[in-house]
Amino acid sequence: MHIVVVGLNYRTAPVEVRERFTIEEDELPRALSELKQTKSVLEGVIVATCNRTEIYVVVDRLHMCGHYIRSFMENWFGIPREEFTRHLYIYEDEQAVRHLFRVTCGLDSMVIGETQILGQVRSSFLLSQDEHGTGTWFNTLFKQAVTLGKRAHSETSIGESAVSVSYAAVELGKRIFGTFTDKKVLILGAGKMSELTVKHLYANGAEEVIVANRTLSRAEELARKFDGTSCTIEEGIARLHEVDIVISSTGAKQYVLTSEMVATSMKKRQSRPLFMIDIAVPRDIDPSIGQLQNVFLYDIDDLEGIVETNLEMRRSEAAKIETMIAEEIDVYNKWIRTLGVRPVIRALQDKASEIHEETLESLFNKLPELNERQRKVIQRLTKSIVNQMMHDPINRIKEMAGEKQGREALELFTHIFALEDQLKGMKEQDELNSVAAEADAMERRPKVKSDGSVKEQIKMTLAPATL
Repeated sequence: MHIVVVGLNYRTAPVEVRERFTIEEDELPRALSELKQTKSVLEGVIVATCNRTEIYVVVDRLHMCGHYIRSFMENWFGIPREEFTRHLYIYEDEQAVRHLFRVTCGLDSMVIGETQILGQVRSSFLLSQDEHGTGTWFNTLFKQAVTLGKRAHSETSIGESAVSVSYAAVELGKRIFGTFTDKKVLILGAGKMSELTVKHLYANGAEEVIVANRTLSRAEELARKFDGTSCTIEEGIARLHEVDIVISSTGAKQYVLTSEMVATSMKKRQSRPLFMIDIAVPRDIDPSIGQLQNVFLYDIDDLEGIVETNLEMRRSEAAKIETMIAEEIDVYNKWIRTLGVRPVIRALQDKASEIHEETLESLFNKLPELNERQRKVIQRLTKSIVNQMMHDPINRIKEMAGEKQGREALELFTHIFALEDQLKGMKEQDELNSVAAEADAMERRPKVKSDGSVKEQIKMTLAPATL
């Protein structure tokens, strides 16, 4: 068995490509069903977000599996592979496991350390599990990945520092005010960055928003988003003494706020602090204003400097998480190696049980005078002897199977106890069960209606079985 991930993300594909590979939530069950019907695919999980579309699969062979997954994408999304193959990345086995762990920890995100992707991966896994798209391998792997993601954020500080300009502005404001409850915000201009900043402020408790813009209609449009009021730039400056926070991004060629304007306003404020964020380039606010008492002025460079410092802190925390990931990969690889021991142990137990039953049958035939109670006592005691004899060998092979030479240990164990025939019989029975399950799935497929169109009949005939 092998684990493979095929995907595209914000690094490998522009938004105009990524948006063509979105999957609506209500479409995912059918997509998973079709994926499960893809040749060589035994288990599957689809993670589809605005920044990535990734298909995780367990396959029975690596040869051609990339081709089969690309065919699934081509058919499901209706896009010729020539248009998207160059945007894809493919990871196999340990690389695929490492990639999943990095994704859930937020190390592969556009904003390093963000937590939203952890919930998205968890939801994708649970949906696939509900649709019977996962099995032994992914049930263990994805649970381990989600647990690791939670640990990464609880045991490190990777998510604690602001890494966007707008959010950094809010964090700076908290240092000054502590809380934004009952605070008033004045927006000079209606730029996108100003809107994002005031959105964060509003979400953190800012009470009132005043939007001042040269074009009043744009001011009114933005003010409505925050249940605020709108006015002209001149009217906004006249209300400077009313507000606690000023965000400016007008695109003006000259300073919109001069030192004299703010100094006059501060006389009316009775020493209340004024927090000013100048996001404009060229700047809207005269830098000398920052020298006024109780005025806290920051420009775009100040904010970006904070962001870069915080990003560096996150990178440092990411290094700690990479160590955690390496340890978890070792844990998963050891678990994978122990999977091979299960059929061997079962084969040993089956063989021991057969020998025990044959021996008891021979014994009871030779001692027909034994009553039912005596037979049960003999059966229980002899069974106990068999179990005790197998106890240590089974524990030892479990330990050895988890080591790097586990495969060789299993082969030697199989040879010593002569389990080849039992293992062969078990494999044949599993294959029969698989064929029976497939036949049952075929029976559940929708029947083709005789009066349907040729296209619809073909579509129904090729429809995958419900998982």
